[in-house]
Amino acid sequence: MELDMLGILVLVISFIFFLVIGTPIAYSIGLSALATMLVSFDSLPAFSTLAQRMATGLESFSLLAIPFFILAGQLMNSGGIAMRLIDFAKVIVGRLPGGLALVNVVANMLFGAISGSAAASASAIGTIMGPRMEEEGYDKSFSAAINVTSATTGLAIPPSNILIVYSLASGGASIAALFLAGYLPGILTGIALMIVGAIYAYKKKYPVADKVPFGFAVRKFLSALPSLFMLVVVIGGIIIGLFTATEAAAIAVVYSLILSLIYKEVTVKHLPQIIVNTVRTTGMVMLLIAASIGLSWVMSFENIPQTVSQALLSLSSDPFIILLIINLALLAVGIFMDMTPAVLIFTPIFLPIVTSQLGLDPIHFGMIMILNLNVGLVTPPVGAVLFIGCSVAKLKIQNMIKPLIPFYIAMIIILLLVTFVPEISLWIPDLFGY
Repeated sequence: MELDMLGILVLVISFIFFLVIGTPIAYSIGLSALATMLVSFDSLPAFSTLAQRMATGLESFSLLAIPFFILAGQLMNSGGIAMRLIDFAKVIVGRLPGGLALVNVVANMLFGAISGSAAASASAIGTIMGPRMEEEGYDKSFSAAINVTSATTGLAIPPSNILIVYSLASGGASIAALFLAGYLPGILTGIALMIVGAIYAYKKKYPVADKVPFGFAVRKFLSALPSLFMLVVVIGGIIIGLFTATEAAAIAVVYSLILSLIYKEVTVKHLPQIIVNTVRTTGMVMLLIAASIGLSWVMSFENIPQTVSQALLSLSSDPFIILLIINLALLAVGIFMDMTPAVLIFTPIFLPIVTSQLGLDPIHFGMIMILNLNVGLVTPPVGAVLFIGCSVAKLKIQNMIKPLIPFYIAMIIILLLVTFVPEISLWIPDLFGY
């Protein structure tokens, strides 16, 4: 028992130490896992075992979908799709109070759902919408705040790379069921952000868009329709069993490439740089996944999931209290850790508790985890999407905190609804028999 406690202490202290001195998160995870292994093993078995666990952890056919979806997202980001989705969103909500703010949210929901990347969404939509909103008199920090928070909705609305990662971490939860489960939580989050944006814009008397002629609206819809149809192809094909998530990702690449070439925003000469960007992003993601899988094995070896489970259950036997504690823990984790390693490390810790002790469906818990960690993506000091939004808007983070607070509240309200009303996550999967 003393050795177990020593291993846990080494794991926690070394991980915090590496983060504090500025070591990249993937290396911090891998080095802290190695340090913990060295407590229990000689150096050669420690190195070889960790390397083996990291390598075998990547031997998953489902993970092959991630580089394909990343490539599809890169093509969409360069292919003129963002502009067409923004024009379509403006037709839908431009006439409502705070029209451009709502356009920002709807465009992020659509682009995030198609690209599967919050970072790409925040960058693509923020680059276009930021200057437009500033011209209309919107406060710059408010525009950036609504952009970064709405960019996270695409991580719940499928197709989403992080849902594939959760499927791996959970031991095989259905990717198709997770994709279906993400629609209502993602859409509800977007609606909540729109309500906050509309109230703020109404109070500030921000302008609304002019009335759009019917013919113009139809043209904008038809222009955006090919981009929107990709969701039907990818998700529809998975649901009816025509192809797997990995095959769907490959189809998404072909579809987005053809669409970008048709739009003439991407030419053959752009493809090498797009592929380089994809390889760079994929390398970072896969290193994070490998290191996190290694750390997950080390934590299992040190009995950390069982220790956490016993500690939680000793605090309370009330499912409501336990879920609140888990939510608070995940919110805290999201503040300091990137989403991918957080899912891979903490799913094996919390999932056995909520499934065996509380009777939660793994699909439902996946939505709880994703919505929690979405808040972390736009929270300092580690929020990756927040940094991207600040960079695009040319703002300092401290200027963003105040306008972000009402959006944080909206995101947490939806999180609590999803946590305590399982039907929000499970209704659509149940309709399709998952």
